[in-house]
Amino acid sequence: MADKKKASMARRKQEIQLQQEIETQEEWEDVMSKEGLYVIDVYQEWCGPCVGMVGVFKKIKNDLGDPLLKYAVAKADTIDALEKYRGRCEPCFLFYATGVLVAVIRGANSPQVMRTVTEQLQQEHKVIDGSAERKEIKDPYISMVDTMDNDMEEDEEEAEEGRPASKKDGKQMRFKGELVNFGDENDRSQESKKEVTVAVIKPDAVQAGKVDEILEEIRAKGIEILKDEERTMTEEEASNMYTHLQDEDFYKDLIAFMTSGPSHILVLTKGRTGENIINEFRDLIGPTSVEEAKEKQPESLRAKHGNQTYMNALHGSSSEDQAMRELAFFFPDYAIPVAEGKPKLQRTLALIRPDAFKHHKDEVLQMIHEAGFKVALQKEMSLTKEMAQDFYKEHEGQEYFDELTTRMSSGPLMALGLAREDAVEGWRSMLGPKELDKAKEEAPDSLRAKFAVEDVVINQFHGSDSEAAAQKELDFFFPMQQTMAVIKPDALGTKDEIIEKVHDAGFKIAARKETQLSREIAEEFYSDHKDKDYYNDLVEHMASGPTMFMVLSREDAVEGWRSLIGPTDPEKAKEESPESLRALYGGDILKNAVHGSSNPERAKEHIQKIFDEEEMQDQGDIEPPTEQAEEQEHEAEAAKTEEPQQQEQTSTEEAKPTEEETPKEEEKAPEETPKTEEEPKQEETQKEEEAPKEEEKTEEAPKEEQKEEEVKQEEEAPKQEEEAKPEGGEETKPEEPEQKSEEPAKTEETTEEAKTEGEEKKGEETKTEGEGAA
Repeated sequence: MADKKKASMARRKQEIQLQQEIETQEEWEDVMSKEGLYVIDVYQEWCGPCVGMVGVFKKIKNDLGDPLLKYAVAKADTIDALEKYRGRCEPCFLFYATGVLVAVIRGANSPQVMRTVTEQLQQEHKVIDGSAERKEIKDPYISMVDTMDNDMEEDEEEAEEGRPASKKDGKQMRFKGELVNFGDENDRSQESKKEVTVAVIKPDAVQAGKVDEILEEIRAKGIEILKDEERTMTEEEASNMYTHLQDEDFYKDLIAFMTSGPSHILVLTKGRTGENIINEFRDLIGPTSVEEAKEKQPESLRAKHGNQTYMNALHGSSSEDQAMRELAFFFPDYAIPVAEGKPKLQRTLALIRPDAFKHHKDEVLQMIHEAGFKVALQKEMSLTKEMAQDFYKEHEGQEYFDELTTRMSSGPLMALGLAREDAVEGWRSMLGPKELDKAKEEAPDSLRAKFAVEDVVINQFHGSDSEAAAQKELDFFFPMQQTMAVIKPDALGTKDEIIEKVHDAGFKIAARKETQLSREIAEEFYSDHKDKDYYNDLVEHMASGPTMFMVLSREDAVEGWRSLIGPTDPEKAKEESPESLRALYGGDILKNAVHGSSNPERAKEHIQKIFDEEEMQDQGDIEPPTEQAEEQEHEAEAAKTEEPQQQEQTSTEEAKPTEEETPKEEEKAPEETPKTEEEPKQEETQKEEEAPKEEEKTEEAPKEEQKEEEVKQEEEAPKQEEEAKPEGGEETKPEEPEQKSEEPAKTEETTEEAKTEGEEKKGEETKTEGEGAA
């Protein structure tokens, strides 16, 4: 016991020696006066320094052995110079070179820290040698907050003077005493570097004259060779490179082999950002074992050019950490290129009209994917005649107007939100001319010519004619929603990667908060699972460490987020949706990385549990400002009245007039003005209260048998509904086209909920909803 205590004290002493502790303004000023590069972890009493990075710092220190590199932890609570970091330093690393701020990193991103340390040390040596000047920066995040504060003060002054306050994105507010970021660009202000990997063409391949052939095969995969240097490794270099294999029987033979002749050391990247280059290159070279490579990946480079286990022709970095270490080892002066900005994507609305949808849906979707479009939004739905007239009201008075709106309301159609650099023009080019005779003559391979229906003069596709029109039309079919997204404790270490994918999927992060749930709050959050066998395991896991909660805004946000996270079981996700978040970051059904609300009503309940509603409403709303501000304000006021205790007193009969008066979130009501599409949630709330909520309850279940059955239900319900749509939609549509607004987005959800619950007493009501939505 005494030995363990001594060892613990020794480790603590070593950590203190590694990172100087700064707790006063005087100590801060003393550090700022010293020469060298200080990496300072800024923390607060309630949070503490980032313990997880200590091992990374030690590794960098040992690998580089540079006396200019120093570490410190600084307590923002008691240092005046760090006042602006209070509430904004979890975690935050400041790089000071002889008292000058030269870099800032937010988040425990070890690869980025390693890159920045290497680059700034190189720069500092040049400054000391007199061959370069030190470049001071301002923390862009703090600068942004300062600007935002000034803007908010200006807004307040304008409001006092009776002038309308200007709308600005990216604001902050406090929820339950914690600072929460608003806006989706706050965490991407740093200029990022390309992702790179280090590759080695080993002596056996060099001696066999395979270098040029291998380089050509690498380039053929679109991989860029940033650096190519031939060198014979020393024993020290080879040993350093393969320290992780030193316990293997073949280690000495490997070192002898790697030093037996020249190798080619490469630095590789791909595309604008280099994203996923490490995994892509490792997939290209194949398994380590040449025999396994020949059996499983015969086209891989090791299968083609390797001989045996360690004489396998090539090496590739296995992780970002290893890539940075190898890069610093082989090319200490190399500056990684800056990542190019992602291309500006356009979005456009694409409609596959009823006849083409019925007969050619899969073929058309395949052509869309082959043309390089990303399907960002997708919905199968039916329009009433009034809805079609509303959508095409600009064409009213034209001789084709009646036939157009009749064909548009004749059965289910598919609405798509397509994304590409030139989405608007690219889609219209695929469509061809609007007039069918002209399309057949001038563009016989166009969609309109190829899928024309005999004796029908209306073409089978629609495309927006401008970016402005695209946005307006997308709003018609895909109104804005909000949903609750949760990054669970088991995946918090990958939150930066997940957030990047959230942005890439078109979501705006309207609010976020990272906190550790108490058991009591976790029990309340998952109270609807209380009767389940897995309840205790779920609560314990959610209270086991920090969790990040986010409010995401986007068109069809609920279904969009659930599509992005993938099936509940990560193993199933890897098979069915390998790019989904659970496939990429999940471990098992319980520790499946992320969570999403199953429907808009559940999303609203979750948001209210985690974020203080009154404080949110003090800021107007957590959704981005839109042209329908008055409608949103009215909606927010209406939402206040929908407390749980009042819901119990509200009968189904009382809810129905609301459904008739309020347009669905997924559409515009035929007799309302277009702006009413922003008033969706009252009716959706009532419908979701009536429908079973089994999907949400099955979200977190850790019991394998129960999960398989429930996931199977989730898979089968949409398929069954899709098969039933064409017949059911046309049969029931004439019965109630005028009585009730359609609910296109609810088809999958309502049918699925009805099947999973199996409540006969609700069967007729659920069927009516499903038929109306077809």
